[in-house]
Amino acid sequence: MCWTEVEILIRKAQRGDRAAFGELVVRFQGAVYAFALVKVRNADLAQELTQEVFVHAMRKIAQLRDPRCFAGWLRRITARMAINKLTRRGVVAGAPEALDGVAGRATDPLDAIVRIEERGAVHAALARLKPIDRNALEAFYLKGQSLNEIADRFDVPLGTVKRRLHTARGRLKAALGQREMAEV
Repeated sequence: MCWTEVEILIRKAQRGDRAAFGELVVRFQGAVYAFALVKVRNADLAQELTQEVFVHAMRKIAQLRDPRCFAGWLRRITARMAINKLTRRGVVAGAPEALDGVAGRATDPLDAIVRIEERGAVHAALARLKPIDRNALEAFYLKGQSLNEIADRFDVPLGTVKRRLHTARGRLKAALGQREMAEV
């Protein structure tokens, strides 16, 4: 693969040439799939993600300023979309209760006690947070709501939800750190 050819294909694709973009897909799909597989650790999900990455890239290729950055640009798109896909899969309704009787990896009773204590510590730290932080974290992590669903629920822009989650995670981490310091 000659980078000069790739740059020409990218410039054509930026002008709307779908055949040129199709050739880019052929040349880069293996790399995107491999990176997606590393991120999501599931072959079917990686295949689906690869298709979504190229659909997104086709829509946004005009925004790529430097054709030499195409491979890195695809990699960043893949990484972001993998994170989104994994976080949006959310909690499967009824799954935690259905799996209660199934033996986990740790058969040691001490490990089970430690997990229960850690879970309790997280819930206690959540209870100490302000309602706005607690509600954002619970909606995203415990209820499995997407960022868009949370934005609709709280009637705020998507960026506000992202900022709230970022801030709330930091406050939760600090609350958990204070608990550990108090135990020492």
